Amino acid sequence: LGWFDANPAHLHPLPPVEASTKLVEYMGGSEAVLQRAHADFDRGDYRWVAQIVNAVVFADPSNQQARDLQAAALEQLGFQAESGPWRSFYLTGALELRNGTPNAPGLRSTTNPDVLAAMTPQMVLDNCAMKLNGPLAADANLEIDIAFAGLGESDGDHLIRVWVTRGVLQYGDPDHATARRGPAAVSVRSTIRAFLAVTSETSTVAEEVERHTMSFEGDQSVFESFVGLLDQFDLFFPIIEP
Repeated sequence: LGWFDANPAHLHPLPPVEASTKLVEYMGGSEAVLQRAHADFDRGDYRWVAQIVNAVVFADPSNQQARDLQAAALEQLGFQAESGPWRSFYLTGALELRNGTPNAPGLRSTTNPDVLAAMTPQMVLDNCAMKLNGPLAADANLEIDIAFAGLGESDGDHLIRVWVTRGVLQYGDPDHATARRGPAAVSVRSTIRAFLAVTSETSTVAEEVERHTMSFEGDQSVFESFVGLLDQFDLFFPIIEP
């Protein structure tokens, strides 16, 4: 299932930047496009202006005249929108075109750490699986036993085996994994909070070991290699430009 509308011309179109560059070239260049777009803006054809000037922005994100015109069109569409989410998208796009993408290097999330710490071990590892860089991990063969500590007074540690092979992260019962796959190269004992901090690069293994929130038996470098295979996502990213 997807967005294919059965038109074969839409099966394998050019990527947005390449398509926009050719479209602007076919239309006589950015100046010709903007001249006609300004006239359409004055007539109130804001939807079309936002659509066609977007091609100029994708072809040349540094074209401030195009950015300002598209921002003005999106702003007008935002003023007219009855839907709250539509209005937010329109006005966020206008804000980005005028001011650029917010610059907050190192900011990964605005989620309350207490909320993150309430994640189950399975949720934490699913998050790691999502962040695993498949091509980078294509030749990796890692076996790690993890004991998540402090999940409940009577529950004890939650034991789980993690393995990374062929660019995929999987996890399961450590006893079954040992019987099928052999012993892990390293055993890690960690709180959920410390594990999340290390795998999101807001803390280091050394810092958590010093805090006594993480400890190791076996080859610690295997776990550090695992962390190095995880991508880190910036909180902010462009939504109206390449």
